[in-house]
Amino acid sequence: MRSDDARSLLPIVVPTAAAGAVAAVISGVLAGGKGAIGAAVATLIVIVFMGLGLFVLQRTAKSLPQLFQAMGLMLYTAQLLLLFIFVAVFKNTTLFNPKAFAITLVATTLVWIGAQTRTHMKAKILYVEPDSTKGDKPENPGPKS
Repeated sequence: MRSDDARSLLPIVVPTAAAGAVAAVISGVLAGGKGAIGAAVATLIVIVFMGLGLFVLQRTAKSLPQLFQAMGLMLYTAQLLLLFIFVAVFKNTTLFNPKAFAITLVATTLVWIGAQTRTHMKAKILYVEPDSTKGDKPENPGPKS
């Protein structure tokens, strides 16, 4: 992972992990140890799924910029569908509290999306890529007199 990828990922992962830690504490108090485990598993799943999605989206933006918007929409749809599948698969589990798992999954997903939006809004993104090969030469020197 390149350093600029890590810099864009860090302001998103930290609030999500913090929200997951708060959810784990609250779930531990309300639902016991299984609630805390469910919240921790949900937080880990959100960070892994959404982090991989962001990584894929950044690679797509660099290599195929014309597909960026379509890829983003498809990626978010697939991520939300996968998270829904996780909730459906684990709704009757005895490994952890399924309610704490589901609530934490939704909450940390919302925190991830909010942090990603905030990070993107604060980023200084160039709209035009400067051409470094031309140097200080004028574009059209025109005819010499």
